[in-house]
Amino acid sequence: MLRALACGDRFSWSSQVSFVALWAEFYEHGDMERVPQEAGAAEAQGAVAGRARRFVVVGGALVVVAVLAYWLGSSGGNGEEAAPRPSVTPTPSTALTVPDVFKRVGPSVVVIRAGESLGTGVIAAEDGTILTAHHVVKGAKGKGATDVTVTFADGTKSKAVVASSNPKRDVATLKPAKLPEIVVPATLGGAVAVGAPVVAIGNPLGLTYSVSTGVVSGLNRTTEDGDRDLGGLIQFDASVNPGSSGGPLLDARGLVIGIVISIADPGGDEAFAGIAFAVPIGAALGGSEGDGPPGDGPQI
Repeated sequence: MLRALACGDRFSWSSQVSFVALWAEFYEHGDMERVPQEAGAAEAQGAVAGRARRFVVVGGALVVVAVLAYWLGSSGGNGEEAAPRPSVTPTPSTALTVPDVFKRVGPSVVVIRAGESLGTGVIAAEDGTILTAHHVVKGAKGKGATDVTVTFADGTKSKAVVASSNPKRDVATLKPAKLPEIVVPATLGGAVAVGAPVVAIGNPLGLTYSVSTGVVSGLNRTTEDGDRDLGGLIQFDASVNPGSSGGPLLDARGLVIGIVISIADPGGDEAFAGIAFAVPIGAALGGSEGDGPPGDGPQI
């Protein structure tokens, strides 16, 4: 019995000859229909010859198909397995639209009021710990401390205490006395590159939950803060104003990459001039470094 030639099977020229001989053998031994040698034998012989020719043609075609299958299934006809063809694997984009970033992180942003000071904070842990700028709540520690009130995205209001502060980095953490029914901590990010898109969410001039966009303009910047300098900052050009301090600076995936602390204020009027600064999130989480000077620079 004949078997189908699988793609990649070896099929030598001797095999092809045997293939044709096998068809001849079928004919000689009567496996094909025999025509009686009686009257009209010439016509019968012609019919048989025609059928034989058709079978030879069919056999030849099968040989060609088999050889093509062999060559296509092998590597250059040398019997080696064909190398797989490289395919393009699309890399899915993890970037979000700005509305999606706001939808994801907005529930993590809070409004902070400490006396006359207005600022922003972001929930940084499942226990409701809020990360903000130190200068927003700097009067809330010690004797005669100012009360701190936080308002969550769902409208829940609560008193809060300063759990830790790092004036040298201008960051602080708050512990609210009451939490909303659903606590939505933001996801913290890491590395950032110059030119990367950023989103800032805050409460500039009391306009709560305002969103602005821009790019990272520079890294490792230094800005004056009273009689000292704050270094290692992210410079960005998303619009921020007084009330934005302590708010999250986000990358295109909605990850917190910094805490907004100040603006460049060449006119001394606390107005946005296209340059703002944020403490990188890694430095913001670095812990307390002592009380330090109060810092009365171009903070917002």
